[in-house]
Amino acid sequence: MAKTVFLETHNLKNKATGLGTFNYELIKGLSQLDLGELKLTLNVKDPKMLSPEFGNKFNYHKYSSLSRHKLFRVRKKYDLWHSVNQNTKVEPLRSGKYLLTVHDVNFVEEISSDMNHRLNKLFIEKLNRATAITYISEFAKKQTHQYFDVPNVPEYVIYNGNPISTVLDTSGFVSKVPVDKPFLYSIGDFLERKNFLSAVKMMVHLPEFNLVLSGNNDKAYGKEIETFINQNNLQNQVFLTGKVDDLAKQFYLSHCHAFVFPSIREGFGLPPIEAMAFGKPVFLSNLTSLPEIGGEHAYYWNHFEPKYMAETLKNGLSHFYSNRSEMEQHMKKRAASFNWKTAATQYLKVYQEILKYTI
Repeated sequence: MAKTVFLETHNLKNKATGLGTFNYELIKGLSQLDLGELKLTLNVKDPKMLSPEFGNKFNYHKYSSLSRHKLFRVRKKYDLWHSVNQNTKVEPLRSGKYLLTVHDVNFVEEISSDMNHRLNKLFIEKLNRATAITYISEFAKKQTHQYFDVPNVPEYVIYNGNPISTVLDTSGFVSKVPVDKPFLYSIGDFLERKNFLSAVKMMVHLPEFNLVLSGNNDKAYGKEIETFINQNNLQNQVFLTGKVDDLAKQFYLSHCHAFVFPSIREGFGLPPIEAMAFGKPVFLSNLTSLPEIGGEHAYYWNHFEPKYMAETLKNGLSHFYSNRSEMEQHMKKRAASFNWKTAATQYLKVYQEILKYTI
């Protein structure tokens, strides 16, 4: 008899975000697998956006923001509910088998460590409901156990894949910021935990390079960075592109001299993998999950004093480009080890184990 799985994937509405990317790439990976009689339903705001690509591979449930409220929760009972984001307020009306995927619990450190805070209470409810838990990194698992009383249920670590599955032709792309000088690149939401300001401060000591930063920079942290740029006369060295599409992102990744990512809190960190896929040297903070992602051939900052960061970068670049062919292969091999079809296969096995269902 067929088993039904509901994937709470409403974050698909914004594929430019990390969670949106995760939702889409997991679905794309699952679409490539033999699901047998397992029936998967996606929770999406506009099913018409997905049905041309995935057709009848999945069923579609139309997401409404009202479903975040208990009175309007999804009433149909599924054999398994997969909450693919630890912060979602969308929950099933009826309790049943429940898989929780944890990306991070940064909210404890950034918002409140009071376990009576609404975010912590929401997460505790999910933990207590969980039949099993998946984490996107060993760090995410460690961080969750550090702050919460995790129930005695099966736990799995399943790494994300590389979201760049197709290399685009960027030869016709025209950059809105100067790229005639060697430049460093980074991309992400302009949030304090991304720590972009440390990379900008580093540029004072790197006059031979430019820095290009992509992402939503109209938030308070973006304004703080813009202020530093103006006050330190870096307007001709540091450039903010705003949000970029895949073509622009791949252009900057493929043309940069190095990728920099000094984030202080990452449950996983997809951008370094994307950069490694292009054979680029990556410079990361040594915090949270990033050493898991970068591996032994990435370069790491132990702290964020600007002159130290600049020296670390120059030393790393000298090493990388003195051994360029070998190091590029190391980077590409590392990136290739993160594969969405592999990740989707592991999630499918978790579904089967929870449901005691074989294909």
